[in-house]
Amino acid sequence: MSWQSALACWYLRRQFRPETLKPGINVERARALTAKRVWSPRVPRDWRLRELYGASDAPLRGEWLEPAGSATASSAGPTVLYCHGGGYYFCSPRTHRSIVFGLATRANAAIFSLEYRLAPEHRFPAALDDATAAYRQLLADGIAPESIVIAGDSAGGGLALATLVALKHAGDPLPAGGLLFSPWTDLATTGASLRTNDSADPMFCGAAIQRAAQVYLGDASPIDPYASPLYADLQGLPPLFLMAGSTEVLLDDSQRVADKARAAGVECELEVWEKMPHVWPMFAPFIPEANRALDHAATFVQRATSRATHAAAQPSSVTSSV
Repeated sequence: MSWQSALACWYLRRQFRPETLKPGINVERARALTAKRVWSPRVPRDWRLRELYGASDAPLRGEWLEPAGSATASSAGPTVLYCHGGGYYFCSPRTHRSIVFGLATRANAAIFSLEYRLAPEHRFPAALDDATAAYRQLLADGIAPESIVIAGDSAGGGLALATLVALKHAGDPLPAGGLLFSPWTDLATTGASLRTNDSADPMFCGAAIQRAAQVYLGDASPIDPYASPLYADLQGLPPLFLMAGSTEVLLDDSQRVADKARAAGVECELEVWEKMPHVWPMFAPFIPEANRALDHAATFVQRATSRATHAAAQPSSVTSSV
């Protein structure tokens, strides 16, 4: 564990965890604090940022980060549809530029960071509806499904996985893979790590997870597979790549998904990083572990899209009977 990571954990324990120890959730306060503390990195050299926040920009409302020399996103190689975290009730593409910028430049991928509707104004399934609509618009715009990876962190990681499940059930062409950073996949909050890591997690207490789930779900069932993809049938999904920290209260949300995906025949990698805080790649470029994690994630994006593109290019086999 680097000193930079230790410093980040110390900061989170002093500044962020006390908010999660409070008995209720103040949505407006969370949004205000996030807006106040957000740090926005510079747009990387030779890349361009396109902000699309007008009412008419939906279903692709959010931000594109693209190589400056590409005419369109589809000509830039891989494309990532990114779903930001924030418990479904706060944060935005702007708050998650560090992880998006770092992933894009490493994977040489155009990334669309989606501004989906937030709870409690827009409860489940609004976020899922927005994510599936955004993916379908990418296809309508000419981006091949085999060149797309759906990614996200925390609530956005759960949303990314739920989107894959919803697309599969609807019969849509599936993307090349799913990339999930510290995903929140069980809104029924049954994971043992909510208790065992309760005092070790520098960012969250276990009880805060259930309170956040209620903000998003309203009267919906916490085991609805489109809200909690841990309970979904994962068979037939594209390759998955998950990362989680060993001391996170949400660690089991990754471990159980990985176990279930493998049992369903899905290619799935899970990396558990020692003592890393929740969604530590957001601390790039300041902590070494964040940079290394984004390197691993970028390798997955390149590998998954390359394999899917190669497979799509192969002629279909024809079986003849005599």
